[in-house]
Amino acid sequence: MIRPFQPSDQSAVQALILTGLAERWGTLDPTLNPDLHDIHSSYIASGGAFFVVEEAGVIIGTGALIPEGPGVGRIVRVSVSAKQRGHGLGRAITEQLIAEGQRRGYHTLLVETNDDWYSALHLYQSCGFIPYDHRDGDVHMKMVI
Repeated sequence: MIRPFQPSDQSAVQALILTGLAERWGTLDPTLNPDLHDIHSSYIASGGAFFVVEEAGVIIGTGALIPEGPGVGRIVRVSVSAKQRGHGLGRAITEQLIAEGQRRGYHTLLVETNDDWYSALHLYQSCGFIPYDHRDGDVHMKMVI
């Protein structure tokens, strides 16, 4: 079930995302992720949307949409627990965020990922995002909706 973030999800969401980042990087510097200390303030109170995937009371996925400028939103913090990867949850979260962008009247959505995170690159391209910039190991993608 994909649903909006609730403050009671804070610790589970923070742990899920940080665990995923540690898996990807092999190490983790928690000071690089201050937005995760208060997700409600960092995302929802500032005009964004944050969704979680919950199964049997456990948070197994996340994703957020933040305003980037007039008519433009940015997808961030898409994360799926290691045990749940490969079952379409990343796609479901991304599609939820695209729908939220449409609901908000955005005409463009942006997303950025590392150039060696092949599963993320494949996910975003298969959802319709097109690369428009590649620098410093990051691939910047956009979708016109």
